[in-house]
Amino acid sequence: MSASDAVYCMLTALFTATAVHGLRRGVMSRNTGWRGRGDHLLHTAMALVMAVMPWSWGRSLHHTAQAVFFAAAALWFPLTAVCRHQESRLAATVRRLPYTVGMAAMAWMAWTAHTAGPPAAAEATTAALALYLLTYALWSLIRVMPALRTAPYPAAGPHAGQEPYGHFWDGSMALGTVIMLLMPH
Repeated sequence: MSASDAVYCMLTALFTATAVHGLRRGVMSRNTGWRGRGDHLLHTAMALVMAVMPWSWGRSLHHTAQAVFFAAAALWFPLTAVCRHQESRLAATVRRLPYTVGMAAMAWMAWTAHTAGPPAAAEATTAALALYLLTYALWSLIRVMPALRTAPYPAAGPHAGQEPYGHFWDGSMALGTVIMLLMPH
């Protein structure tokens, strides 16, 4: 097994576990409402596609359909940024930005799989998406380390208030997306 195959296996395991988790949360959770269920199911679809993406048979998925689906999914998060609390629409939209960027990264990967703009612009877009998602992944993954935080973290994202380790899944998904953005396909 080559080193790239080992990475592919790890990514497939990560994204499969994330998909199972998202599906379970989207289908079985009674407290999430329509927006929460939509969030979880979109993350499930993203994780499933990413689980097969590194493999040769996964690369045969229709790239245009993926790009359209994930672009629409990227729009879902800011367009559904309504909150029952006293949070402003802007604050709710900003809070959902990591999920928007993750879906946009998926659309970008699918789009660049068959067409690419000028190399410098394509590389800059990939770098910007990767940098944002890497920052978010690190923030999500270290925020539970007691020595690194002085105050309780705010509830945010599709897993907020529903489980104590939702940020782990968010951070893992973001980190896996960064790896997929940067590795050759």
